[in-house]
Amino acid sequence: MKILLVYPQYPDTFWGFKHALKFIFKKAAFPPLGLLTVASMLPLKWERRLVDLNVSNLNDREILWADYVFLSAMAVQRESAKTIIARCSSLGVKIVAGGPLFTTEYEAFPAIDHFVLNEAEITLPQFLRDLEMNCARRIYTSDQWPDLSLTPLPQWNLIKPNLYNSMAIQYSRGCPFDCEFCDIVVLNGRTPRTKSREQMIAELNALKNRHRKGSVFIVDDNFIGNKNKLKSEILPAIAQWMQQNKHPFSLFTEASINLADDDALIDLMVKANFKVVFIGIETPNAESLTECGKYQNKNRDLVASVQKLQNAGLQVQGGFIVGFDNDPLSIFENQIKFIQNSGIVTAMVGLLHAPPGTKLYKRLKTENRIKREFSGNNTDFSTNFVPKMQMQNLLEGYHNIISTIYAPRQYCERVITFLKNYHPVNFSGFRLQFAELCAFIKSIFVIGLNPKGKRYYWKLMLWTLFKKPRLFHMSVTLAIYGFHFRKIVEQYSKLLVSKSA
Repeated sequence: MKILLVYPQYPDTFWGFKHALKFIFKKAAFPPLGLLTVASMLPLKWERRLVDLNVSNLNDREILWADYVFLSAMAVQRESAKTIIARCSSLGVKIVAGGPLFTTEYEAFPAIDHFVLNEAEITLPQFLRDLEMNCARRIYTSDQWPDLSLTPLPQWNLIKPNLYNSMAIQYSRGCPFDCEFCDIVVLNGRTPRTKSREQMIAELNALKNRHRKGSVFIVDDNFIGNKNKLKSEILPAIAQWMQQNKHPFSLFTEASINLADDDALIDLMVKANFKVVFIGIETPNAESLTECGKYQNKNRDLVASVQKLQNAGLQVQGGFIVGFDNDPLSIFENQIKFIQNSGIVTAMVGLLHAPPGTKLYKRLKTENRIKREFSGNNTDFSTNFVPKMQMQNLLEGYHNIISTIYAPRQYCERVITFLKNYHPVNFSGFRLQFAELCAFIKSIFVIGLNPKGKRYYWKLMLWTLFKKPRLFHMSVTLAIYGFHFRKIVEQYSKLLVSKSA
């Protein structure tokens, strides 16, 4: 059996870092971890190839080589997935589809031959067994949550690691919180399931054995869902492994803001060489936090929590949302003030969407407010429901946020605020690696000589050299991120103009 695993292309968004990756000659931010793991679940005798459309093209010859095309996608990859499906269908090659997009919306894809939904540790073996017996059904689904001890190592030999900015591994699935707009609990449940200490070390060794150094994204939706196991087993083991292997990787992940309440956990993460943590801040408006069930963010000084993590050596990236029913017209200025005061440089602001299956979707459905399919892209000046706020006000307010926080002056000020608060550990001092040096030189020509932003680019570089020279490479990186963010704002601002016309 010949299997072609295909990963659809992402649209150009804040999250893709497309314009920043060009500075370091990378094609994509992360590899398709899910498909690489599925590849390891296939029978050993089967041939397999993988095509990631974010780093290479898919030609008809590759499709025709395969007996089956295995397709996995998230909602934001919908349009690319549709194109792949149409091509496979026209060439007469059968498609097996799974992943978040198809798990929640499989009815929308009648051309798919087989759906292997939910978590592959349970449904894929059932499909493979039936396929071998020539009696494969069209839909395989399960309401069970598998033990992650069943999850094999990803098949890293199917990709070229040098095409990606970061590698990726998974430690847990599920989140103890139940935010109204979030589909994590729909897809993975509320009880965090975790891999063992031995599995995590094996994952790190597998990456290291491929001579990979750099950053590794632990892709969990909430890494700290099971704090006790992290503190007693996982983080001490990772810290020891890092020390024994001379810290080949810097780690980053996603977590909830209550991380700031646990000094021991923060300390262990830093010792394990975590450098960045993404946190869903969502909104400074207490009524909106109550509305969406984000209770872990309430009754706390959010700025102080963020700065505590920064002081400990964790760069905080933040997710923000506008469009809640309880958002007042002042929310846009309040979001800007919060983001600037917090020093969250990578502030990902989006419009509220209602993913299928979530409590938000069900509520809005009963209120007859769902108006179109879920795109998965919360930055394209659209929502899939009718907001309480007048749409024109919402779109103009959202545009004001992103065009302000990524403007050269405000962005530079925010980077400096962050660098003042940031106190890294396990730090090698002031020196640029070759790739960083190349990126710095390119940034001079692309940003430092650009009339629109050169003043604040050089202000940031000079401030860092005189005040925080050991963090110069970070200033370069963040300046490049800012260039990417402004490119995305320019791109999507054209959509707003077209919507207003």
